[in-house]
Amino acid sequence: MSTEKDILWRPSESFQAGSQLRDYESWLERNYGLKFDDYEALWAWSVEEVALFWESLWMYFGIIQHAPYKAVLSSYAMPGAEWFDGAELNYSEHIFRHKTSERPALLFANEKENRALSWTELEAKVKSVRAFLVEKGIGKGDTVAGYLPNIPEAMICFMAVNSLGAIWSCCSPDFGTSTVIERFAQIEPKVFIAVDGYSYGGKEFSRLKEVVAIREGLGSLRETLFIPYLDKSSSLDQSTPWAEVIGAEVDGPLQFEPVPFAHPIWVLYSSGTTGRPKAITHSHGGVLMEHLKYHAFHNDTKAGEHYFWFSTTGWMMWNFLQASMLVGAVPVLYDGNPGYPDMTTLWKLVEDLPIHHFGASAPYLTACMKKSVPIGSGHDLSALRSVSSTGAPLPPEVFQWIYENVKQDLWLCSMSGGTDVCTAFVGGVPSKPVLKGKIQGRALGCALRGYDVSGQPITGSLGEMVIEKPMPSMPVFFWGDEGGLRYQKSYFDQYPGLWRHGDWIDLDADGQLVIHGRSDATLNRKGIRIGTAEIYNVIDQISEVKDALVLNLEKENGDDFMPLFVVMAEGETLTDDIEAKVKSELKAQCSFRHVPDRIIAVADIPYTLSGKKMEVPVKKIFKGMDLSQSMNKDAIRNPEAIDGFVSLAEKLSW
Repeated sequence: MSTEKDILWRPSESFQAGSQLRDYESWLERNYGLKFDDYEALWAWSVEEVALFWESLWMYFGIIQHAPYKAVLSSYAMPGAEWFDGAELNYSEHIFRHKTSERPALLFANEKENRALSWTELEAKVKSVRAFLVEKGIGKGDTVAGYLPNIPEAMICFMAVNSLGAIWSCCSPDFGTSTVIERFAQIEPKVFIAVDGYSYGGKEFSRLKEVVAIREGLGSLRETLFIPYLDKSSSLDQSTPWAEVIGAEVDGPLQFEPVPFAHPIWVLYSSGTTGRPKAITHSHGGVLMEHLKYHAFHNDTKAGEHYFWFSTTGWMMWNFLQASMLVGAVPVLYDGNPGYPDMTTLWKLVEDLPIHHFGASAPYLTACMKKSVPIGSGHDLSALRSVSSTGAPLPPEVFQWIYENVKQDLWLCSMSGGTDVCTAFVGGVPSKPVLKGKIQGRALGCALRGYDVSGQPITGSLGEMVIEKPMPSMPVFFWGDEGGLRYQKSYFDQYPGLWRHGDWIDLDADGQLVIHGRSDATLNRKGIRIGTAEIYNVIDQISEVKDALVLNLEKENGDDFMPLFVVMAEGETLTDDIEAKVKSELKAQCSFRHVPDRIIAVADIPYTLSGKKMEVPVKKIFKGMDLSQSMNKDAIRNPEAIDGFVSLAEKLSW
């Protein structure tokens, strides 16, 4: 359990009183006669009275319904739960109810410019794109695919597609041709929306050849909408230019097609590094309810505030960034390299715009710490209310560093969820303190517990993350998954009827918790389970090491071999002294079981396109599996790193 010295921040009474969570608690008391002593009591009610909790959110947020629901939850089965049967609504309609002339709809920056988009301009462009799609025969249930960076045009296109009840899917233009085709071919899009290229780190990357190849690989297409983003004068044969579409004015208000609660809203994809990517399909109503809940209660995102998350369109956090508009916030989009021309780039935006809620991946924040980026001392961060982190466990040392080097009066919201639900299972709680290295709590309505090896709930030690009851934004299906067999196998095989997410967690009695990494990458060391994050947390403190990947390889005789692969920081080489330092720190901060058998310097660590370390695929290399059957190199952000491990596996004896 944590102690008083682990507390890095306490919410003031005024902070709590002004939070939307407190407002909801007061609303529950007025309307339902319910009063709770603390957050954990409120959470317990939200997962015990599942239907009542979600119905209360429907009322509290004033969901715009075009047809009433017959029941909040017709079936509690997982998979197969039926939410708000009979209700009809539209996600984008809930965005546009915040239309105002008092503030911009969104803000955008890249490596060359900053600009704002007004609600008037946003609505006009959405109407124009919508009219174009209607002209091409797009309607309810049709799919539209985008090959787009994190630019206003991507959000405009999503809202136009969504307003029709059509289904959206998007890949970032840094994805390779085969990777994109492998994803989009599954959903058979009728319209393809693409840019000519993008800039990153001061360099320009044309994607015209890739656009042509992707288009040729998608036999379902009727039309291509072309956006000249890199070069305003560029064009593409057999396509409709963006300027032509948005230049056509459309009279009247923007229309929204009502769809059933469970109607597909978008298709997101698993990494696809070890097989065909899962085409994870979410529902209009499910993500609407989840996004409203998390933004309002767990991030305290308020109308008019500037909400930033560094993301590409290939990560679910792009959808989550856009979702800030559901509560009236102004999303801040950034397209470019966050380290160009230096690591202060994003923090300058925090000062200049300003930004009230800043979100980034844990590796980005760790990199800022390692490079000693002057943040708090070099910028006016007076408007900044929260910093959020996800994508990987946030090391305790980064928690400490943020409060010492960014801002003391700051709410640090470490969160974790995933593409599978397009929300967070665990994250910020505005009425609880922030403890070093700990996520504050389980999200309302998320019946999350840790399970031990015998399949029983456990508190205070390492366990499998399990969700015991349905959540509205669990996928409605995987596209093309006949009979739902792949869906069943992905989450419900180990604990029938319960969702196993694949993370190790250590959940305290007070609801605070630590995530220790993926359970499928667990290090079973001498019979003791070790989460990879435990080792990475220590390595992150060692300035001579830039990055690391650890494996545990089981031998046929029952022994094991645990190598630690390290990428050295610029100007550093792996010496006996550094090896000794790494081993000493791991033993002192963790245990002797955490000390690797060998430390090996490598040029790079392989990551998926969504920024996940590839422990399991690399382990397969060392186990001698056929790469052509077990790995899709086009789904890897830096495939040359895999080549290095293939060569190493051929030489390394263990």
